[in-house]
Amino acid sequence: MLEGNRVSRISVRGFAVASATAVTAVGSVVGVASGSTAQTNDAEATASGTTLLADIPTGQQAQVQTASLTQQADAQAIAADTSAKKDAEEAARKAAAETAVAKKEAAEKKARADKEAKERAEAAEEASRDATRDATSFAVQGSYTTAQIQAMARQMVPSGQFQCFSNIVDHESSWNYQAVNASSGAYGLFQALPGSKMSSAGADWQTNPATQIKWGLSYMDSRYGSPCEAWAFWQANHWY
Repeated sequence: MLEGNRVSRISVRGFAVASATAVTAVGSVVGVASGSTAQTNDAEATASGTTLLADIPTGQQAQVQTASLTQQADAQAIAADTSAKKDAEEAARKAAAETAVAKKEAAEKKARADKEAKERAEAAEEASRDATRDATSFAVQGSYTTAQIQAMARQMVPSGQFQCFSNIVDHESSWNYQAVNASSGAYGLFQALPGSKMSSAGADWQTNPATQIKWGLSYMDSRYGSPCEAWAFWQANHWY
């Protein structure tokens, strides 16, 4: 009976010693992952002066080894979680920085586009004012040749826009200021529909090519930005 009690005490002590030894082996990893040094010190204090794993009965060694591996796995999992959290935070910071840059570039692009649109509108307004002045400078005639009408247009349309302007008139009316579309009733150099909308440029819109040119130039500038932009649209759609 005494012998049995002695073996039992050795066995219990051996299991505790081996467990403490295993804790000591992984204590530093757990301590690093959790940020605590107390656990390492406690494990070392428990394990000091004890026997080795080989001194533990064979039947208990497997249990001690399992406990050690479990603690090692837990420590590794904690370390992995910490690393993953750090990586996620870094990725979030990087994504936020990229988003901020993209928003800034989009804002700058919009600002440039708005500025260009404003400049086009101002240029169109200026061209319209010029056209208004020029339209009244031509003597009224009973009829006009194609050459006379084109000469008027050259004086009223900015030189860099004239060819585009001319291309549209060529396709719409062949420079016939009294051209009428038999099916729709569209009228004049630009085949305005209805033709009466050209009255905004002058009451003599039916008989004065200069009035029609004034109206056509204003229409192209206000709707498309310039005659060349109007011509680009015409080429893509065959109307403007």
